[in-house]
Amino acid sequence: MIELVKGFRDVLPPESLKRAKIREVIEKNFKLFGFIPIETPSLEYESFAKGDNEKDSAVSDMFKLKDRGNRELALRYEFTFQLQRLFKENPNIKLPFRRYQIGYVFRDEPVEKDRYREFIQCDADIMGDASINAEAEFLALADKICKELKIKYALKINNRKILDEIFENLEIIDKNNVLREIDKLGKIGEDEVKKNLTKYADKEQIIKLFKLLGGDLKFFLEQEYAGAKELDELLKLLKIYNIKAEFSPFLARGFSYYTGIVFEAYSEEIKGSIFAGGRFDNLVGKYINRQVSAVGISLGRILDYPIENPESAKYLLISINQDKKTVELMKNLREKGISCLMTDKISRGLDFANSYNIPYVIFVGDEEARKGKFKLKNMKSGREKLVREKELIKLEKNI
Repeated sequence: MIELVKGFRDVLPPESLKRAKIREVIEKNFKLFGFIPIETPSLEYESFAKGDNEKDSAVSDMFKLKDRGNRELALRYEFTFQLQRLFKENPNIKLPFRRYQIGYVFRDEPVEKDRYREFIQCDADIMGDASINAEAEFLALADKICKELKIKYALKINNRKILDEIFENLEIIDKNNVLREIDKLGKIGEDEVKKNLTKYADKEQIIKLFKLLGGDLKFFLEQEYAGAKELDELLKLLKIYNIKAEFSPFLARGFSYYTGIVFEAYSEEIKGSIFAGGRFDNLVGKYINRQVSAVGISLGRILDYPIENPESAKYLLISINQDKKTVELMKNLREKGISCLMTDKISRGLDFANSYNIPYVIFVGDEEARKGKFKLKNMKSGREKLVREKELIKLEKNI
Protein backbone atom coordinates (compact mmCIF):
# COMPACT_ATOMS: atom_id res chain seq x y z
CA MET A 1 0.00 0.00 0.00
CA ILE A 2 1.44 3.35 -1.06
CA GLU A 3 -0.40 6.03 0.88
CA LEU A 4 0.10 8.21 3.92
CA VAL A 5 -0.34 6.49 7.27
CA LYS A 6 -3.34 7.94 9.12
CA GLY A 7 -2.38 10.50 11.71
CA PHE A 8 0.85 11.43 9.93
CA ARG A 9 1.55 14.07 7.29
CA ASP A 10 3.89 15.32 4.61
CA VAL A 11 4.82 18.99 4.95
CA LEU A 12 5.54 20.75 1.65
CA PRO A 13 6.22 24.37 0.67
CA PRO A 14 5.07 26.93 1.62
CA GLU A 15 4.14 25.32 4.97
CA SER A 16 7.54 23.65 5.26
CA LEU A 17 9.28 27.02 4.79
CA LYS A 18 7.06 28.64 7.44
CA ARG A 19 7.75 25.86 9.93
CA ALA A 20 11.48 26.04 9.26
CA LYS A 21 11.43 29.80 9.83
CA ILE A 22 9.54 29.47 13.13
CA ARG A 23 11.87 26.72 14.27
CA GLU A 24 14.88 28.89 13.36
CA VAL A 25 13.52 31.76 15.49
CA ILE A 26 12.83 29.42 18.42
CA GLU A 27 16.30 27.87 18.36
CA LYS A 28 17.99 31.26 17.97
CA ASN A 29 16.23 32.52 21.11
CA PHE A 30 16.92 29.32 23.05
CA LYS A 31 20.60 30.03 22.46
CA LEU A 32 20.17 33.73 23.26
CA PHE A 33 18.79 32.81 26.70
CA GLY A 34 21.76 30.53 27.40
CA PHE A 35 20.19 27.12 26.74
CA ILE A 36 22.44 24.31 25.51
CA PRO A 37 21.27 21.73 22.93
CA ILE A 38 21.07 18.05 23.85
CA GLU A 39 19.82 14.96 22.01
CA THR A 40 18.05 11.91 23.38
CA PRO A 41 16.94 8.72 21.59
CA SER A 42 13.46 8.27 20.15
CA LEU A 43 13.22 4.84 21.82
CA GLU A 44 13.11 3.98 25.51
CA TYR A 45 12.25 0.82 27.43
CA GLU A 46 8.49 0.63 27.83
CA SER A 47 8.68 0.12 31.59
CA PHE A 48 10.70 3.31 32.01
CA ALA A 49 8.51 5.30 29.64
CA LYS A 50 5.42 4.37 31.66
CA GLY A 51 6.96 5.45 34.94
CA ASP A 52 4.52 6.37 37.70
CA ASN A 53 2.27 8.35 35.39
CA GLU A 54 0.73 5.57 33.32
CA LYS A 55 -2.73 7.14 33.54
CA ASP A 56 -1.61 10.39 31.93
CA SER A 57 -3.16 10.53 28.46
CA ALA A 58 0.18 11.01 26.70
CA VAL A 59 1.64 7.99 28.50
CA SER A 60 -1.33 5.75 27.76
CA ASP A 61 -1.13 6.78 24.09
CA MET A 62 2.53 5.91 23.58
CA PHE A 63 3.58 3.72 20.64
CA LYS A 64 4.76 0.30 21.83
CA LEU A 65 6.98 -2.12 19.90
CA LYS A 66 9.48 -4.95 20.28
CA ASP A 67 12.95 -5.32 18.81
CA ARG A 68 14.59 -8.54 17.54
CA GLY A 69 15.65 -9.36 21.07
CA ASN A 70 11.98 -9.31 22.09
CA ARG A 71 12.62 -6.29 24.34
CA GLU A 72 9.53 -4.19 25.04
CA LEU A 73 10.19 -0.65 23.83
CA ALA A 74 8.26 2.57 23.31
CA LEU A 75 8.64 5.66 21.16
CA ARG A 76 9.07 8.80 23.25
CA TYR A 77 5.81 10.69 23.74
CA GLU A 78 7.60 13.83 25.06
CA PHE A 79 11.10 14.88 26.18
CA THR A 80 10.62 15.70 29.87
CA PHE A 81 10.41 12.18 31.28
CA GLN A 82 13.76 11.33 29.64
CA LEU A 83 15.48 13.78 31.99
CA GLN A 84 15.12 11.19 34.76
CA ARG A 85 17.30 8.71 32.88
CA LEU A 86 19.65 11.46 31.74
CA PHE A 87 20.44 12.47 35.32
CA LYS A 88 20.69 8.85 36.50
CA GLU A 89 23.31 8.07 33.86
CA ASN A 90 25.03 11.48 34.13
CA PRO A 91 24.81 12.34 37.86
CA ASN A 92 27.64 14.88 37.68
CA ILE A 93 25.84 17.32 35.40
CA LYS A 94 26.60 20.82 36.66
CA LEU A 95 23.61 22.71 38.00
CA PRO A 96 21.83 24.82 37.06
CA PHE A 97 21.55 22.95 33.78
CA ARG A 98 19.80 24.77 30.94
CA ARG A 99 19.02 22.51 28.03
CA TYR A 100 16.91 22.65 24.90
CA GLN A 101 15.83 19.98 22.46
CA ILE A 102 13.93 20.08 19.19
CA GLY A 103 12.68 16.86 17.63
CA TYR A 104 9.86 14.45 16.95
CA VAL A 105 7.66 12.79 19.54
CA PHE A 106 4.96 10.19 18.92
CA ARG A 107 1.52 9.39 20.32
CA ASP A 108 -0.74 6.53 19.27
CA GLU A 109 -3.94 8.47 19.85
CA PRO A 110 -7.22 8.64 17.89
CA VAL A 111 -6.87 10.48 14.60
CA GLU A 112 -8.45 13.94 14.59
CA LYS A 113 -8.36 16.91 12.23
CA ASP A 114 -5.23 19.03 12.82
CA ARG A 115 -3.98 16.58 15.45
CA TYR A 116 -1.14 14.27 14.46
CA ARG A 117 0.51 11.18 15.92
CA GLU A 118 3.98 12.45 15.02
CA PHE A 119 4.86 16.05 15.77
CA ILE A 120 7.78 18.30 16.64
CA GLN A 121 8.30 19.61 20.14
CA CYS A 122 10.63 22.49 20.92
CA ASP A 123 11.44 22.15 24.61
CA ALA A 124 13.68 23.98 27.06
CA ASP A 125 14.23 23.20 30.75
CA ILE A 126 16.16 24.61 33.68
CA MET A 127 17.25 22.10 36.34
CA GLY A 128 18.62 23.29 39.65
CA ASP A 129 16.88 26.67 39.99
CA ALA A 130 14.14 26.80 42.63
CA SER A 131 13.45 30.52 42.26
CA ILE A 132 10.49 32.12 40.48
CA ASN A 133 13.06 33.77 38.21
CA ALA A 134 13.16 30.50 36.25
CA GLU A 135 9.44 30.67 35.42
CA ALA A 136 9.81 34.34 34.50
CA GLU A 137 12.73 33.45 32.22
CA PHE A 138 10.59 31.04 30.22
CA LEU A 139 7.70 33.45 29.85
CA ALA A 140 10.14 36.17 28.76
CA LEU A 141 11.67 33.72 26.28
CA ALA A 142 8.29 32.74 24.83
CA ASP A 143 7.20 36.37 24.66
CA LYS A 144 10.33 37.32 22.69
CA ILE A 145 9.76 34.44 20.26
CA CYS A 146 6.11 35.43 19.75
CA LYS A 147 6.95 39.10 19.24
CA GLU A 148 9.59 38.24 16.65
CA LEU A 149 7.05 36.08 14.81
CA LYS A 150 4.29 38.73 15.28
CA ILE A 151 2.12 36.29 17.23
CA LYS A 152 -0.53 37.72 19.55
CA TYR A 153 -1.39 35.46 22.45
CA ALA A 154 -3.25 35.31 25.76
CA LEU A 155 -1.29 33.88 28.71
CA LYS A 156 -2.86 32.02 31.64
CA ILE A 157 -1.02 30.99 34.82
CA ASN A 158 -1.84 28.95 37.90
CA ASN A 159 -0.11 27.03 40.69
CA ARG A 160 -0.68 23.33 41.33
CA LYS A 161 -0.11 24.05 45.04
CA ILE A 162 -3.37 26.00 45.14
CA LEU A 163 -5.22 23.08 43.55
CA ASP A 164 -3.58 20.61 45.94
CA GLU A 165 -4.69 22.65 48.97
CA ILE A 166 -8.24 22.94 47.61
CA PHE A 167 -8.40 19.16 47.15
CA GLU A 168 -7.05 18.61 50.64
CA ASN A 169 -9.57 21.02 52.20
CA LEU A 170 -12.44 19.35 50.34
CA GLU A 171 -11.10 15.87 51.19
CA ILE A 172 -10.93 14.92 47.50
CA ILE A 173 -8.83 11.77 47.42
CA ASP A 174 -8.43 10.96 43.71
CA LYS A 175 -6.48 14.15 42.99
CA ASN A 176 -4.87 13.12 39.70
CA ASN A 177 -8.11 12.09 38.00
CA VAL A 178 -9.83 15.26 39.19
CA LEU A 179 -6.94 17.30 37.76
CA ARG A 180 -7.29 15.54 34.42
CA GLU A 181 -10.99 16.32 34.27
CA ILE A 182 -10.48 19.98 35.19
CA ASP A 183 -7.86 20.24 32.46
CA LYS A 184 -10.55 19.31 29.91
CA LEU A 185 -12.70 22.33 30.80
CA GLY A 186 -11.79 24.33 27.69
CA LYS A 187 -12.34 21.31 25.43
CA ILE A 188 -15.64 19.82 26.64
CA GLY A 189 -17.23 22.55 28.78
CA GLU A 190 -18.22 22.94 32.43
CA ASP A 191 -21.32 20.71 32.37
CA GLU A 192 -19.46 17.75 30.90
CA VAL A 193 -16.55 18.19 33.32
CA LYS A 194 -18.92 18.27 36.31
CA LYS A 195 -20.59 15.13 35.02
CA ASN A 196 -17.23 13.35 34.69
CA LEU A 197 -16.17 14.49 38.17
CA THR A 198 -19.00 12.51 39.76
CA LYS A 199 -16.78 9.44 39.32
CA TYR A 200 -14.24 10.89 41.75
CA ALA A 201 -16.13 13.28 44.05
CA ASP A 202 -19.63 13.72 45.48
CA LYS A 203 -22.06 16.47 44.45
CA GLU A 204 -21.27 18.71 47.42
CA GLN A 205 -17.52 18.48 46.81
CA ILE A 206 -17.98 19.41 43.12
CA ILE A 207 -20.14 22.45 44.00
CA LYS A 208 -17.57 23.70 46.53
CA LEU A 209 -14.72 22.95 44.14
CA PHE A 210 -16.13 25.14 41.37
CA LYS A 211 -17.01 27.88 43.86
CA LEU A 212 -13.42 27.98 45.12
CA LEU A 213 -11.98 27.82 41.62
CA GLY A 214 -14.05 30.89 40.77
CA GLY A 215 -11.97 33.00 43.18
CA ASP A 216 -9.41 35.58 42.11
CA LEU A 217 -5.77 35.67 43.19
CA LYS A 218 -6.55 38.25 45.89
CA PHE A 219 -8.86 35.72 47.56
CA PHE A 220 -6.19 33.02 47.60
CA LEU A 221 -3.60 35.49 48.90
CA GLU A 222 -5.91 36.60 51.71
CA GLN A 223 -6.66 32.99 52.62
CA GLU A 224 -2.91 32.27 52.54
CA TYR A 225 -3.18 29.39 50.07
CA ALA A 226 0.10 27.68 49.27
CA GLY A 227 1.46 28.90 45.95
CA ALA A 228 -0.50 32.17 45.87
CA LYS A 229 2.54 34.25 46.91
CA GLU A 230 4.62 32.57 44.19
CA LEU A 231 2.07 33.65 41.59
CA ASP A 232 2.00 37.17 42.97
CA GLU A 233 5.80 37.30 42.79
CA LEU A 234 5.76 35.98 39.22
CA LEU A 235 3.21 38.60 38.14
CA LYS A 236 5.46 41.32 39.56
CA LEU A 237 8.42 39.96 37.59
CA LEU A 238 6.34 39.80 34.42
CA LYS A 239 5.55 43.51 34.77
CA ILE A 240 9.27 44.17 34.38
CA TYR A 241 9.15 42.24 31.09
CA ASN A 242 5.88 44.02 30.07
CA ILE A 243 4.14 40.66 29.84
CA LYS A 244 0.43 40.37 30.63
CA ALA A 245 -0.82 37.19 32.32
CA GLU A 246 -4.21 36.12 33.64
CA PHE A 247 -4.56 34.04 36.81
CA SER A 248 -6.70 31.01 35.95
CA PRO A 249 -7.36 28.64 38.91
CA PHE A 250 -8.86 26.07 36.53
CA LEU A 251 -5.56 25.69 34.63
CA ALA A 252 -4.12 22.28 35.57
CA ARG A 253 -1.98 21.02 32.65
CA GLY A 254 -2.33 17.39 31.66
CA PHE A 255 0.76 15.80 33.17
CA SER A 256 0.55 14.69 36.80
CA TYR A 257 4.24 15.45 37.48
CA TYR A 258 3.74 19.22 37.78
CA THR A 259 4.32 20.50 41.32
CA GLY A 260 4.09 24.30 41.16
CA ILE A 261 3.41 27.11 38.73
CA VAL A 262 1.92 26.06 35.37
CA PHE A 263 1.21 28.20 32.32
CA GLU A 264 -0.39 28.04 28.89
CA ALA A 265 -0.70 30.55 26.06
CA TYR A 266 -3.37 30.62 23.38
CA SER A 267 -3.88 32.33 20.04
CA GLU A 268 -7.04 32.67 17.97
CA GLU A 269 -5.08 31.65 14.89
CA ILE A 270 -4.48 28.00 15.84
CA LYS A 271 -6.19 25.30 17.88
CA GLY A 272 -4.67 24.43 21.26
CA SER A 273 -1.91 26.15 23.20
CA ILE A 274 1.01 27.71 21.32
CA PHE A 275 3.31 27.23 24.32
CA ALA A 276 2.92 25.73 27.77
CA GLY A 277 4.89 24.41 30.72
CA GLY A 278 5.52 24.64 34.41
CA ARG A 279 7.48 23.45 37.42
CA PHE A 280 8.16 19.75 38.14
CA ASP A 281 10.45 19.53 41.18
CA ASN A 282 9.93 15.82 41.96
CA LEU A 283 10.65 14.24 38.58
CA VAL A 284 14.26 14.71 37.45
CA GLY A 285 16.05 13.43 40.57
CA LYS A 286 13.90 10.36 41.04
CA TYR A 287 16.62 7.78 40.26
CA ILE A 288 19.49 9.59 42.01
CA ASN A 289 17.72 9.89 45.37
CA ARG A 290 17.71 13.67 45.48
CA GLN A 291 15.34 16.45 44.62
CA VAL A 292 16.32 18.45 41.56
CA SER A 293 14.16 21.52 41.08
CA ALA A 294 13.06 21.88 37.49
CA VAL A 295 10.88 24.04 35.29
CA GLY A 296 10.33 23.88 31.55
CA ILE A 297 8.49 25.05 28.48
CA SER A 298 7.27 23.29 25.35
CA LEU A 299 6.48 24.87 21.99
CA GLY A 300 4.96 22.64 19.35
CA ARG A 301 1.74 23.92 17.84
CA ILE A 302 3.41 27.29 17.33
CA LEU A 303 5.11 25.68 14.30
CA ASP A 304 1.73 25.68 12.54
CA TYR A 305 1.08 29.37 13.16
CA PRO A 306 0.24 31.07 9.81
CA ILE A 307 3.15 33.50 9.49
CA GLU A 308 3.89 35.27 6.22
CA ASN A 309 5.59 33.18 3.57
CA PRO A 310 9.36 33.37 4.12
CA GLU A 311 11.88 33.52 1.29
CA SER A 312 13.21 30.20 0.03
CA ALA A 313 16.28 32.00 -1.40
CA LYS A 314 17.36 35.61 -1.91
CA TYR A 315 18.17 35.44 -5.63
CA LEU A 316 17.30 33.31 -8.63
CA LEU A 317 19.97 33.70 -11.32
CA ILE A 318 18.79 33.18 -14.89
CA SER A 319 21.56 32.33 -17.34
CA ILE A 320 21.00 33.48 -20.92
CA ASN A 321 23.75 31.51 -22.64
CA GLN A 322 26.18 32.60 -19.90
CA ASP A 323 26.41 29.54 -17.64
CA LYS A 324 30.07 30.10 -16.72
CA LYS A 325 29.53 33.72 -15.65
CA THR A 326 26.30 32.78 -13.82
CA VAL A 327 28.04 30.01 -11.88
CA GLU A 328 30.88 32.41 -10.94
CA LEU A 329 28.36 35.00 -9.69
CA MET A 330 26.39 32.37 -7.80
CA LYS A 331 29.60 31.09 -6.17
CA ASN A 332 30.60 34.60 -5.08
CA LEU A 333 27.17 35.35 -3.60
CA ARG A 334 27.12 32.09 -1.65
CA GLU A 335 30.59 32.81 -0.26
CA LYS A 336 29.08 36.01 1.17
CA GLY A 337 26.32 33.98 2.83
CA ILE A 338 23.63 34.98 0.34
CA SER A 339 21.26 32.18 -0.67
CA CYS A 340 20.75 31.76 -4.41
CA LEU A 341 20.24 29.25 -7.19
CA MET A 342 20.23 29.31 -11.00
CA THR A 343 18.30 28.20 -14.05
CA ASP A 344 18.55 28.76 -17.82
CA LYS A 345 14.79 29.02 -18.44
CA ILE A 346 13.42 32.59 -18.41
CA SER A 347 9.63 32.13 -18.28
CA ARG A 348 9.80 29.03 -16.11
CA GLY A 349 12.34 30.76 -13.91
CA LEU A 350 10.06 33.72 -13.23
CA ASP A 351 7.18 31.39 -12.42
CA PHE A 352 9.51 29.37 -10.15
CA ALA A 353 10.58 32.53 -8.30
CA ASN A 354 6.95 33.49 -7.68
CA SER A 355 6.01 29.98 -6.54
CA TYR A 356 8.83 29.77 -4.00
CA ASN A 357 8.75 33.41 -2.86
CA ILE A 358 12.19 34.35 -4.18
CA PRO A 359 12.19 38.17 -4.05
CA TYR A 360 14.80 38.92 -6.73
CA VAL A 361 15.71 37.54 -10.14
CA ILE A 362 19.09 38.31 -11.74
CA PHE A 363 19.46 38.02 -15.52
CA VAL A 364 22.93 37.12 -16.77
CA GLY A 365 23.23 37.56 -20.55
CA ASP A 366 25.95 38.59 -23.04
CA GLU A 367 25.60 42.32 -22.37
CA GLU A 368 25.57 41.84 -18.59
CA ALA A 369 28.68 39.68 -18.73
CA ARG A 370 30.46 42.24 -20.91
CA LYS A 371 29.56 45.33 -18.83
CA GLY A 372 29.79 43.67 -15.43
CA LYS A 373 26.27 44.89 -14.62
CA PHE A 374 23.29 42.60 -14.15
CA LYS A 375 19.59 43.20 -14.68
CA LEU A 376 17.86 42.81 -11.31
CA LYS A 377 14.11 42.29 -11.16
CA ASN A 378 12.10 42.86 -7.98
CA MET A 379 9.41 40.15 -8.12
CA LYS A 380 6.99 42.05 -5.88
CA SER A 381 7.12 45.48 -7.53
CA GLY A 382 8.12 44.31 -11.01
CA ARG A 383 10.78 47.03 -11.18
CA GLU A 384 14.10 46.36 -12.88
CA LYS A 385 17.51 48.04 -12.61
CA LEU A 386 21.13 47.39 -13.56
CA VAL A 387 23.45 46.69 -10.63
CA ARG A 388 27.04 45.60 -10.14
CA GLU A 389 28.00 42.47 -8.22
CA LYS A 390 29.04 44.41 -5.09
CA GLU A 391 25.62 46.12 -5.07
CA LEU A 392 23.91 42.74 -5.04
CA ILE A 393 25.79 41.85 -1.86
CA LYS A 394 24.73 45.08 -0.11
CA LEU A 395 21.22 45.13 -1.53
CA GLU A 396 18.33 45.94 0.78
CA LYS A 397 14.91 44.47 0.17
CA ASN A 398 13.31 47.77 -0.90
CA ILE A 399 14.71 48.93 -4.23
